[in-house]
Amino acid sequence: MSVVEAPRDGAAFCADLVRTHDFVRYASTLFLPGPERRALLAIYAFNIEVARVHEQVSQPLPGEMRLQWWTDMLAGTGHGGVEGNPVAAELLYAIRNHRLPVSPFSGLVEEHQFDLYNDPMPTLAALEGYLDATASVLFAQATRVVARPSEAIDHLARHAGLAQGMAQVIAALGRDASRQQLFLPLQLLQQHGSSTEEVFAGKPTPNIRAAIDQLAEEAQGHLKTAFGLLADVPSGVRPIFLPLAHVRRELSRARRVDSDPFVPKPVSRLRALWTLWRAARTEEFGR
Repeated sequence: MSVVEAPRDGAAFCADLVRTHDFVRYASTLFLPGPERRALLAIYAFNIEVARVHEQVSQPLPGEMRLQWWTDMLAGTGHGGVEGNPVAAELLYAIRNHRLPVSPFSGLVEEHQFDLYNDPMPTLAALEGYLDATASVLFAQATRVVARPSEAIDHLARHAGLAQGMAQVIAALGRDASRQQLFLPLQLLQQHGSSTEEVFAGKPTPNIRAAIDQLAEEAQGHLKTAFGLLADVPSGVRPIFLPLAHVRRELSRARRVDSDPFVPKPVSRLRALWTLWRAARTEEFGR
């Protein structure tokens, strides 16, 4: 397949976008060669653009239109032309150059339609389905840049995405609550005697704390499984999963009894780099 080179300024734009909005994933790409790193940054930049749509609109319809643009672009239809969009151009270059399947990207866009509405995440199973199509797909597509797909890699990607996604739900609880959004499953809240209204009030209670702890325990289980599966995949794939070291640290912090789930906890870039660098030197992620 012939590949048309994308402008290098698009690569720089994607790198800056990921460095600004998803520094942990950006840092993980520093442990990979240049060509692969460029493709990964395009994938991660695409994820940022899609995931941020709900932050950039005040009504669902404009958000639906923006997501439809990405759907059309991936389908190759006229309404999704890449002119003037460096992220789209870089993503298409990565798809062609590394022969990535398009349908998982399209599914990720479709799943993010949920973000545009204020319906609470109903159940743990619904959250797992949402994360399968978003966070897990992101890991799986990234691995296809550096290795042939396999059942072992896909299994690892699924558990990694679930662990990371659940940790992010916990970390973003305060921000989401301020927008009247709820990704913490309503099922868990109700099991512990809490409610949507209690979360939206923005004050920690023992009931909310119990629901968070249960989700953190679920995430911890997936994280443990993912670390156990790292040994079953090629060593060249393992840097893709370096963000799991950060997830492990974040889950540990979230489960502290003195942690207020509604207070934002900015990620220190230096701490994130140090966490990933140390992890890269361990046997889990070692080459």
